[in-house]
Amino acid sequence: MPGYVYFTEEQKQRANAVDLEDFLVRQGEKLLRSGREKRLASDHSITIRGNRWYDHATEKGGFAIDFVRTYYNQSFPDAVTMLLGGEQGQIYRESKPQEPEPAKPFVLPEAHTDMHRVFAYLIKTRCLDREVVAEFAKAKMLYEDAKYHNAVFVGYDAEGIPRHAHKRGTYTNGDAFKGNVDSCDPRYSFHWIGQSDTVYVFEAPIDMLSFLSLYRQNWKQHSYVALCGVAEHALMRLLTDAPHVNKISLCLDNDKAGVQARERIQKHLAERGYRNVLSLFSNLKDWNEDLQALSKPPPEPAEKQQPVMQMG
Repeated sequence: MPGYVYFTEEQKQRANAVDLEDFLVRQGEKLLRSGREKRLASDHSITIRGNRWYDHATEKGGFAIDFVRTYYNQSFPDAVTMLLGGEQGQIYRESKPQEPEPAKPFVLPEAHTDMHRVFAYLIKTRCLDREVVAEFAKAKMLYEDAKYHNAVFVGYDAEGIPRHAHKRGTYTNGDAFKGNVDSCDPRYSFHWIGQSDTVYVFEAPIDMLSFLSLYRQNWKQHSYVALCGVAEHALMRLLTDAPHVNKISLCLDNDKAGVQARERIQKHLAERGYRNVLSLFSNLKDWNEDLQALSKPPPEPAEKQQPVMQMG
């Protein structure tokens, strides 16, 4: 029978104060910047800041010990041991106390005088259909910001007031910036409401526009929503604002996080009485990869090399 593992209050406090970014990087995890926070590349619904974490999908969060118990499926003693470095005596950086910040009002980034960079990025690099992009620009749901030339995808509430904005960098070298504007309301992320009874659900705005580029015929008659992650707040809001919609097609990424999100969202929808739910899968990881594979010409085969004759 294993012995009881005892930790002093000082040890537990020290474990809970471990900086999760430092801890996760040492575990080999990849982190993505998301405003002032970092987001797990393997699970976009989880954000961390200092020694705090929050899962936007399950609406649960806490400090470092609970994170290790939840994410790594560890017991309390094992989680504390892991955070304290175990037998190796490895000490992780302690998180600095986070001063509470006053909530900022939601403000759209200033618009640039034109959309040249955004159009070039979306149409040439991401292979989106020109008419689809132009339609959302005309509706003031897509524009280029003045400071960084990001593509800004705007979500409006039922009264036509902007409540959400997702920014996507247009530079093609390295990992492009992406994140939501401070204080935006996740219930009103980038979406389109049509007259049919069907809504298509995506993780990101570019995935949504890629799907429309692939299936352009009569696309305006249906509804679409980009969750800007994997939490279903925006889908539930759309279903409330558009009660004629009762058929739901989940078009999330074709990867582990996307599959897990589908299962969770299907469960939540079933609990709310939605039975007509199906999943559509891209052939590759996401709909933009599918679109680029179809739009860009395949690489030219290398020229056959002439055999080299060696003189003996």
